[in-house]
Amino acid sequence: MRVQLISGIFLILFSCSSESTDTRQEEVMETKNIDWQGHRGARGLMPENTVAGFLKALEFPVTTLELDVVISKDGKVIVSHEPWFSSEICSVDNGDSIRIYDLTADEIATIDCGSKIHQRFPQQQKLFTSKPVLEEVVHAVASYCEENNRPPPNFNIELKSMPEWYTIFVPEPPIFTAIVLSEIDRLEISERTTIQSFDPDILNEVFKTKPLVKTAFLVENLKDKRNLFPVLSQQPDIYSPHYSLLNKQEVKEMHKKGMKVIPWTVNDLPTMRALITMHVDGIITDYPNLITKVVHP
Repeated sequence: MRVQLISGIFLILFSCSSESTDTRQEEVMETKNIDWQGHRGARGLMPENTVAGFLKALEFPVTTLELDVVISKDGKVIVSHEPWFSSEICSVDNGDSIRIYDLTADEIATIDCGSKIHQRFPQQQKLFTSKPVLEEVVHAVASYCEENNRPPPNFNIELKSMPEWYTIFVPEPPIFTAIVLSEIDRLEISERTTIQSFDPDILNEVFKTKPLVKTAFLVENLKDKRNLFPVLSQQPDIYSPHYSLLNKQEVKEMHKKGMKVIPWTVNDLPTMRALITMHVDGIITDYPNLITKVVHP
């Protein structure tokens, strides 16, 4: 009787252990298929949208660098989340009132957007650095990858645009998209670039002029979510909502429609793991250093 009891306990423990191991192995495989994206480079660790930030992200297993672009007075593609100099990150008086669209790329390069302490990201390393042109980022990334024998990453480029900004902060969509698409062609990164935007007019221009470029529709709230299809002339390649809007059923439905699902901006391990169990295709994070901690084989 005692032998049978011990045997039964052993079988239960072995079964639980096997199930746990199988689950962990499944999680590991799912994690390997995730498109890990460094948000604005590595915003949690370095100043956002800077060359130093993108190179920092490449120290970790990111597959894509996520970044934002606007246009300067002289028609250069500037890497910046806002079409002005946010007082939260830039060391310039009245930065919020200085439009990037009114300055040349050389003038923009003189303004420090890396030394100021960022209250929301206390781990950021600080350094004097400015908003770069896209070309500078692409060349720096290529050099880093060659020197470190690292596969080149993809680029997920957000065009920062909304109707009330047209001609004031950014060009109108036909001009904005033409400038950016021409630049990614010139830099020979079109095949590994996704164009993303909250502005459907931007994506519709891409559909019309460069249909082979991958696209992602950014969604921030339920209103945007409801407008996903009516406002677009065709279906994007990627549905990219704030992670809080997602559930497993919706991921499944988007997959049935032929779209990948890549949520933003996910900065903690439990949420990353929960999204992986929903079978998302990618995760955008400010902390690429968390990637290797998501699943321990």
